[in-house]
Amino acid sequence: MIFKALGRSLVLGAAAASVIGLAAAPALAATTWTVNPGGAVTGTAGATTVNDVTAGLSVTCTSSALKGTLKSGSGLAGKGIGTFSSLAFNGCTADGVSLSVTIKATMPLNAVKYNSTTKTAKMTITGIHGKLSVPNTCSAVINGTSATANNGTVKAKFNNKTSTLKVLTTGSNLHLYKDTCPITATGDAINFTASYKFSPKQTITSP
Repeated sequence: MIFKALGRSLVLGAAAASVIGLAAAPALAATTWTVNPGGAVTGTAGATTVNDVTAGLSVTCTSSALKGTLKSGSGLAGKGIGTFSSLAFNGCTADGVSLSVTIKATMPLNAVKYNSTTKTAKMTITGIHGKLSVPNTCSAVINGTSATANNGTVKAKFNNKTSTLKVLTTGSNLHLYKDTCPITATGDAINFTASYKFSPKQTITSP
């Protein structure tokens, strides 16, 4: 009887501790975001560089531009907080040779993490796919994990002070596929960098 009572006491004690532990554990709230004013947005950048990291080749463009829409309001999920419908590169050359970089895709903009001290937000742009070509010479598909995956991704940082989205060279999964150019090859890792100033001015914060 003594051992039975002791066992019952231990079981009840463990159960009580479990309940207390659950009650004390803080609830993990989902991160939400606020965008103001949101709506249609255009991002314009000056010098834009596309890098073939594998081949050690850089394509320099005089400018580039993003167009799309941002959600508006508060309590927003970070995933798909905006969508870009076009990304245009202008005046692109490599070693004096003119070429074109064309991106035709619906590209979600995703908010990842906010820094309230610097007023910046870590972002990603996903769904990137397109084409790089030298007129009448050669071309290559730009995509993420395969030529048809349509899952190209780059990391970016949005600065609320300047209303500027900077695409970073780190964190890109872009590659070339179906490459027919002599100095690049299928499988080459690429990235691009540019700073897109949003118009109208936007703020993207959390919470």
